[in-house]
Formats: sequence, structure tokens, C-alpha cells
Amino acid sequence: MTTRSTIKLADGRELNYYDAAPGAGREAYADRRRLPARPPAAQLRYDALRDEWVAVAAARQGRPLLPSTQHCPLCPTTDDNPTEIPAPSYEVAVFENRFPSFGGTIADGAVDDPLSPRRPATGRCEVVCFTPDHDASFARLEPARVRVVLDALADRVSCLSDMDDVEYLFCFENRGEEIGVTLHHPHGQIYGYPFVPPVAAQLLNAARSHRERTGANLFAEVLAAERAEGTRVVASNDRWTAFVPVAARWPFEVHLYPHERFADLAELPDDYRDAFGEVYLDVLRRFDCLFGSPLPYISGWYQAPVRADRDLAHTHLRLFSIRRAPSKLKYLAGSESAMGAFVNDVAPEEAARLLREAE
Repeated sequence: MTTRSTIKLADGRELNYYDAAPGAGREAYADRRRLPARPPAAQLRYDALRDEWVAVAAARQGRPLLPSTQHCPLCPTTDDNPTEIPAPSYEVAVFENRFPSFGGTIADGAVDDPLSPRRPATGRCEVVCFTPDHDASFARLEPARVRVVLDALADRVSCLSDMDDVEYLFCFENRGEEIGVTLHHPHGQIYGYPFVPPVAAQLLNAARSHRERTGANLFAEVLAAERAEGTRVVASNDRWTAFVPVAARWPFEVHLYPHERFADLAELPDDYRDAFGEVYLDVLRRFDCLFGSPLPYISGWYQAPVRADRDLAHTHLRLFSIRRAPSKLKYLAGSESAMGAFVNDVAPEEAARLLREAE
């Protein structure tokens, strides 16, 4: 059973170690760095034209940009490189982001403008380190480590859901410089938004409309239809199915659903947590075999808001790459960036076939 031990970093941020077995003793190592004070919270500004919140987080300009392996802040601490993780080893480590988009030192910065109100960007941002191996990748993790990662994410969802200023939790991984990563060490992030972000709200609105029309859960019906049709299924076992959605926006996009409906990761039972790694690792390795080199990707968990519409959501993972051919990327140009209207260069059925054949 995965265990958690907690310490405070030198500037007061929280760090949690997750281990497959108790007694690792990592909490005995203190953070001995001299760190500056934590930055003030970013500012949320309301865009009345789009009915959306935008975070202005100027302090993030100072975050590290692709440091060398010898100066990686996510590796275990050594005498020559004191890092965010004081212990000399770890399995999975989760800590508050030093350069957060949400959270930080909260001061009174609200502006009561009737057209464009502004307020502090409360919430929480955490970094999730999957492995101490700087040169590894999620696809190369053992299934047992994947289970620890999933347990850690589920525990963080449970803990952060208790925060009054967190409304939605998004657990995700960015990989590849083409995606925009600033640290090569294998890691993900958790964003605790103080609002329900636009894409999540759109999905839930569609699910609500579908239930009002049919009485059924939209996500469950999509999953059942993909499993029955089968053409776009990439991998599956008795608990999870991975498929390319029929209207995929990205050249290579896979959705991974549990066969039962759970509102969030904290609700996943042990049998689903055990079975997840088999399918997810299979899909990731197919991604990397597709063009003979690691694909840049974004992978994220879509789940229920903390306090609303929990009966509508069906927790699932979405994985996509912007690479459409060995030497070509899918750029979000005029139609996608300006109008939000996607044009996909690869037919979803062809993408599913290529992924099934990639070995």
C-alpha cells in the first residue's frame, strides 16, 4: 500500500513523498537551502467577451529554463546540487510549485470592476516527480511505479479537494520541448483552479444537455459506442479501454476510459488502479514507436469539479501529440488559435491503425 510522508521546504512549501512501502525515512532529510520569500499570487482577470478567467502570473518569468542535468531541480539532492527534493532518493515526490500560476502568497488585490473584475489567483499548483532518474520517461516506468504515481495523484486530489479555494483539479504531464517543457526531468503537474476551466465546463454542459434529452450519461455512451464499433480502439484490458475519438482534434489523440464511472481519481478502486498501467504504458510505448523517436505529448486527467456536477463526469485520461509526421508538427494556426475550429490532418481511423501497428 502506498504511503505518504510530508515535510516543509525551506520557504514553507509542502513536499510529500509517496512510497510503495512504509519506512523509507525520507522525511528525515531537511531542506537546507536559503530560498527567497515566496512570490505573491498571480492575478485573475475576467474576460467579459469570452466569459472566462485569465491568470496573469508575472513571477513565472523567473522559472528555470532547460537547466543542465547537473543543475536539475527535480533530481534528488546531492552535495553539489541542492534541489527541491532534499532526500538522496525517492520513488514519487509531490511538492508545491515554486513558481505557481495559482496559489502563492495571497494579498488583498481584488478590483471590483463591473466589466472586468480582478482578484488574486488563489488555488494550488504542485509538481509531481515520477522517478529520480533524470533520463527516464513515463513510458519506461515499471507498472508498480505507475501504481504509486496513480495513488499519489488520487491522494492529492482527495487532499486538495478540501481546500476552500479549489474548484477543479487537473493532473497532467507535458513532454517534449515542442510542447513547451522547461524541465526535462520526467514530471507532471497538478493545477488546482479556483474556477472550473473552460474545456471542463464545456464537456459538462454537453453531458448535462445529453442527460436532459436521453436520461443517459454522455461519457458512458461514448465509451460503449467506441468499444462496440472497435475500429478506433488502440488497447484495452478488462478495466480500461484506450481509443482514438471519432472527432479527434489532434493528429494522434487517445482517450483512456475506465469501464465504470468514477467522479475523480480519488474514487478509483484498487482493481482499476492496478489495471491502469498495463494499458497506459502500452499506449505510451506505441506513441514512441510510431516515428522511431519519443513523441512530444500532453497527457491529462479529466474529472469532476470539486463541488458541482459530480454526477455528470466520468473520469478519464486524454493523451495527444502535436506531431503529425516524422518531421512535421501540427501548429495551431489561424482557424484553431483564432476561432477554436480544429482541422485534423490525420483521419482518426488511420491514426488508430498506425498506433495498433506501432511496435
